Amino acid sequence: MDDVLARLRTEYGARGLDEDEAGADPLVLLARWLTDAIGSGMHEPNAMVLATAGSDGVLSARMVLLKGVEATGLTFFTNYESRKADDLGTSSQAALVLPWHPLQRQVRVEGPAARLTREENEAYFASRPRGSQLGAWASPQSKEVPDREFLQKRYELMAARFADTEAVPCPEHWGGYRVEPQTVEFWQGRSNRMHDRLRYRRDGKSWRRGRLAP
Repeated sequence: MDDVLARLRTEYGARGLDEDEAGADPLVLLARWLTDAIGSGMHEPNAMVLATAGSDGVLSARMVLLKGVEATGLTFFTNYESRKADDLGTSSQAALVLPWHPLQRQVRVEGPAARLTREENEAYFASRPRGSQLGAWASPQSKEVPDREFLQKRYELMAARFADTEAVPCPEHWGGYRVEPQTVEFWQGRSNRMHDRLRYRRDGKSWRRGRLAP
């Protein structure tokens, strides 16, 4: 397997990313790249890696779905009793990676994460499919469970509980976070591994942009 991995090669040939094209606001560029990713037809273009650290300093990473890009930050939703929520309760610092391999692009975001308001949580929860709403009630996310049957019974119990309820309410233990970017880096693949990397750092109310070596 090591030999197979060592031989894997992908040559990048994209046109690159220059400062004029990138502009001064990384969130504007991020929105543009996200539009490109959605338009490309790739599977789940809003999937992103979320990395957090626990109170013991141990790092963990997982995939979550980006559900909003605004001037105030990037939003995702989860169970407030999950491991990621425990981590963010200890240290609000989060790191995100949006890996758009078919476009030879990736974006890294670093900054503090804060919980959304109850109103924001309820508004998004109401837009979810009913099955996903029931799943939010049924799953004790990140907790050890005895078997798959336990989860299925929990789901059936919630389905019965809300059978006569037209709108499933948003659980108190479920909601979103907004990551406020302090650093945003854009990576665009180039030939000969001479990739483009533009990094934006928050400087008061504006951004300071710089180029990094690949």
